[in-house]
Amino acid sequence: MSVSSRKTLDRGAFIGGSDARIIMGDNEAALLQLWREKRGEVEPEDLSHNLIVQLGTITEHLNRNWYERNTGQIVTEVQRQVFHPVKRWMAATLDGMVVGTGAVFEAKFMLPWSFSEEGAAEKHMAQLQHNMWVTASRTAVLSIITGGGKWVEMTIPADPLYQHLLITAEKRFWRCVESGESPHLFGVGPPRPKIEAVRTVDMSGSNAWAELAGLFQATRQAALDHERSKTELKALVPEDAREASGHGIRARRSKSGAISFDIVAEEPRHAAIQR
Repeated sequence: MSVSSRKTLDRGAFIGGSDARIIMGDNEAALLQLWREKRGEVEPEDLSHNLIVQLGTITEHLNRNWYERNTGQIVTEVQRQVFHPVKRWMAATLDGMVVGTGAVFEAKFMLPWSFSEEGAAEKHMAQLQHNMWVTASRTAVLSIITGGGKWVEMTIPADPLYQHLLITAEKRFWRCVESGESPHLFGVGPPRPKIEAVRTVDMSGSNAWAELAGLFQATRQAALDHERSKTELKALVPEDAREASGHGIRARRSKSGAISFDIVAEEPRHAAIQR
């Protein structure tokens, strides 16, 4: 792989990790804007007045130092640009590489009120998978600082299937850049993020948790009795019976032999009329 300074290379000459997110996204206007930028028809958007982008830039150094301090790992290759050895139109501008593991390091700043680890992984999945493909890395580290003063570290593994779809979409987009044909959304969402469960969380402060916990406890015995009754009712159904009913329930046997139950309304019994 060839490496050079990010400042000396024209972003219009390759597809980078941040471009991958747009190419795999669902915003057609953003896709067309990116296509025009790559073709040199319009100037890239000026992000110097975008506060969130600037917060991400200015906290990147802090983010990296905080990750190193809390994990004992060392991050190198900061702000280095790496090209894929074969697909020269693919490149990655790295926030860094983790020395001990060879993982791609990605530092992000996110707003706190809508933050979730699953949402963060999905939002940045295309960029992470792109950068892992370019660097031949098997994992990526997503290090996030939120505006609420929270730091989160996630390890995201390479996903070969999603990477295949990603490269297919990027190839299609790059052909549009070269030919002048308008691109279209690829229409593939990110894979469900595989996040290692490492935390113990106290949910005592959640009202929704309290309400559902009470419901769970109140209905637990009823649920157990329900499952036991189904098991014992199934045992009572004759083996040659396709259907059995009585006392307001009906059992039906499928072609595979599975028995299911449903509730049926019984017709009211009328007393005999005496004349």
